[in-house]
Amino acid sequence: MALEIGDSAPDFTLPTDGGGSITLSDLKGKPVIVYFYPKDDTPGCTKEACGFRDAMPDFSGVGATVIGISKDTAAKHDKFKTKYELNFPLAADVDGTVCEAFGTWIEKSMYGRKYMGIDRATFLIDADGKVAQIWRKVKVAGHVDAVLAALKDL
Repeated sequence: MALEIGDSAPDFTLPTDGGGSITLSDLKGKPVIVYFYPKDDTPGCTKEACGFRDAMPDFSGVGATVIGISKDTAAKHDKFKTKYELNFPLAADVDGTVCEAFGTWIEKSMYGRKYMGIDRATFLIDADGKVAQIWRKVKVAGHVDAVLAALKDL
């Protein structure tokens, strides 16, 4: 069953960079942007992360929290975050349970080879913990602007 607009966002607690952890339900009362990306320090993922980094004043200005999630370890997130001066938490879903819950762990195909991987996807969760908007198979160019526009419409 795929997650749809209006559904309650699946709660999670995940380890983050810096030795911390983050729990989605603790953030109720304000909007949250949860974005899933395939891998730290790869071209598309870096561009997306830097886009969110550069727009953080706009997200913070409306009280929103941004969380990036991949299956990389918290230690890898630390390096990625430091290298690009990222200013939001990166959560480590090493076993993939949160990716599964959000429907972002999918079969992919490259050069005729099928494999499992993270679908680049973003979820806008409203202050009540409901999914307000979903972007699947995200194209990085212009994506952060689209998320900001949707956030302002909440």
